[in-house]
Amino acid sequence: MEKLLLNGIWQMVTGDGQTYSGSIPGSVYSILLENRAMEDPYYRDNELEALKLMEKDYVFKRSFTLEEGAAGSGNSFSLSDCPKVLLHCGGLDTLCTIYINDVLIGKANNFHRIWEYDVTRALKTGENTITVKIDSPVRYLKEEDKKYHVGGSIQAMRGFPHLRKPHCMFGWDWGPRLPDAGIWKDIYLIGINSSRIENVIITQEHKDGVVKVKTSVEQSGSARVCIEIKTPGKEVIPAGNKEFVKIPDARLWWPNGLGEQPLYEVIVKLEEKDKVVDSTVKRIGLRTMNVIRMKDEWGESFAHCVNGLTFFAMGADYIPEDNIFSRITPERTGRLLKQCVDANFNAIRVWGGGTYPSDEFFDICDELGLVVWMDFMFACANYKLDYDFEDNITAEIRDNVRRIRHHACLGLWCGNNEMEMFAEKKEYEGTDLTKAHYIRMYEHIIPHILRKEDPVTFYWPASPSSGGSFDAPNDPDRGDVHYWEVWHGNAPFSEYRKYYFRYASEFGFQSFPSMKTIESFTLKEDRNIFSRIMEMHQRNEGANGKIMNYLSRTFLYPNNFKALIYASQLLQAEAIKYGVEHWRRNRGRCMGAIYWQLNDIWPVASWSSIDYFGRWKALHYYARRFFAPVMISCHEVCETTTRPAVITEPEPNISTARLSVTNETKADVEGIVHWSLRDAKSNILMFGETFLIVPSFESVWLEEQDFSDTAYLDNHYTYDYEVEGRVVSRGSVLFTAPKHYRFADPELTYRLDGNRITIHAKAYAKCVEISSGDCDLILSDNYFDMEKGTAVVDIIEGRPKTLELRSVYDIR
Repeated sequence: MEKLLLNGIWQMVTGDGQTYSGSIPGSVYSILLENRAMEDPYYRDNELEALKLMEKDYVFKRSFTLEEGAAGSGNSFSLSDCPKVLLHCGGLDTLCTIYINDVLIGKANNFHRIWEYDVTRALKTGENTITVKIDSPVRYLKEEDKKYHVGGSIQAMRGFPHLRKPHCMFGWDWGPRLPDAGIWKDIYLIGINSSRIENVIITQEHKDGVVKVKTSVEQSGSARVCIEIKTPGKEVIPAGNKEFVKIPDARLWWPNGLGEQPLYEVIVKLEEKDKVVDSTVKRIGLRTMNVIRMKDEWGESFAHCVNGLTFFAMGADYIPEDNIFSRITPERTGRLLKQCVDANFNAIRVWGGGTYPSDEFFDICDELGLVVWMDFMFACANYKLDYDFEDNITAEIRDNVRRIRHHACLGLWCGNNEMEMFAEKKEYEGTDLTKAHYIRMYEHIIPHILRKEDPVTFYWPASPSSGGSFDAPNDPDRGDVHYWEVWHGNAPFSEYRKYYFRYASEFGFQSFPSMKTIESFTLKEDRNIFSRIMEMHQRNEGANGKIMNYLSRTFLYPNNFKALIYASQLLQAEAIKYGVEHWRRNRGRCMGAIYWQLNDIWPVASWSSIDYFGRWKALHYYARRFFAPVMISCHEVCETTTRPAVITEPEPNISTARLSVTNETKADVEGIVHWSLRDAKSNILMFGETFLIVPSFESVWLEEQDFSDTAYLDNHYTYDYEVEGRVVSRGSVLFTAPKHYRFADPELTYRLDGNRITIHAKAYAKCVEISSGDCDLILSDNYFDMEKGTAVVDIIEGRPKTLELRSVYDIR
């Protein structure tokens, strides 16, 4: 086979006849931005004008040359040597009509599919022209919705379920309405002059400590199939087609924190006349992966199981990294996923309203040990399930399952995001017909495809679900749960402790991004959270007010905008910590905490722990601590949990603390628990220590301590767990809301020595923030509690000249 890559510089013609040159892969927005022909759509309210651009059609075109005579080499081929030529389009967005030399080649209508067309008859020797006409997605939605209305998320544009395109490009409660269009993946010609690999299926067999691998290759012709398996140590194991081969000294793949991630290469070649005519390489990890569902005293378990070990899933929900998809690069994705591992993630959920991530995304998850919960791209919408739609999504699912299924990181397939619970209640203008379509799509069509294409990977019909068929899809005692009473329901953080979900796959709390991120999309006069621009960059209606509502319950009123941003991030971090620590203390009953959400698609106030520019919010530093493999935490009962307001009729004070240490590792851990009761100046009033052994994959509770006689407005409780002379986890709790605690001024100061920062405090300091006005920072720790004395923090990224410090004391 020969290949001619058509990436590079194309011409884009706008609806009003303007022509611009730009890079493909690319899009309308990326090319206009490249030519400075539009304003930044993320700045202020420029989104509104950018949306109007998508009411028009666009044409993308370029020329290329095919030579006559001997076969070409590299990125070229001879037309006469290739009796058949295909046009391969890795990603078209979305309503495309393709011509070569003015000959109609075909059409496309699905962003998520791979499209291939036989273009042999249209090509000629010499110069050729390819033209891709893209129809307006905005106009298409309006036209289709008039013909047949289907409902969906009210934050997205009306009619969005009609188009197989990332739903969030039409708006979401964290994303703008910017339905871009273009050629978003590689596009190239394939000259067919030999057999071609059509399908590679890799099967593993694990039995009695022996691992065998079978590679089954399907091809278009009858070439000789050559298969080799290269070990992590670069040893080569020859294998036969459709035959199991034993892997000597097999090294198993494990999730992050449970072991290493050795990867094997399965190398497939087709040979004709002693010449390699086609080849592919698939990287695999040797492991078994399943989800365990077993009846128990609480209901039914739901837990990932790898190589026979069930583990507590710790991670967040992933959305597309940018609304302009050509900006999502392997380097950017790799950096984001590495920061997940830096925060002790072992899992990540790909949300179903975006797109199927790139090959590089899964390669990186393989390398890092991140188990992927993979939604199919259906979310918060009903769909018109006719034969054309069924054929379209069948091809989409088959393309992506074949692309992804071999990856070691793949933990499960999930049918959709939130549609079982909404379809059951006929939400989104549902009917009996949409309920019937739901069952057919997610409990017949998709399982039927998977039975053929990937019968090994666990399939779950929806998130949340208890197993399907509208059987209590958000049951707290079965399956996975999306819990939103904290935040959407305005419930206090303590509400988390009423539930022991088997697997929390969505729960979240919003905050504002960093000040630098806010400055990127605002003018100075916009920097009020109720300004028009700040509300444009807050897509959950009324949520800025909701942040203030929660803030009023927790902190004093901030005296400046920066303090407000800081307080909002502490609220978010404390909320998620409240839930995660509770569920980890109850490990075994609950086996997963995947918070909403990891990242942003543009600069915005949202539920993310890392903002659009890659800046860590307080939550991501908190996650590093509450997802630590060995973690100590405290279940406190106090004024905050027992008295809804200070004006409640006085009753005897209750201030108790009960510690728990959780061990999510393969080895038992021995250590010493230290605790102390201190006043605001860090003077020790009471203290103690306990030697504690925490068995592998267990959580151990200590006895409850009663401090009801303490001056709870003046004193706080601190604790840590020391293993082999090193504190591996620590924390502190108040027995009242921070706004009522009588903090002393810690008078924070710092010393900067190269990549080391030493913080000095003269009193107890809660949630110490270290930032710099002259650069972005990633630190070994931040937003931490400290007693009087010093704390040392390492700089991981950034070269600050000066630093800014604050703590909860400064929220006033």
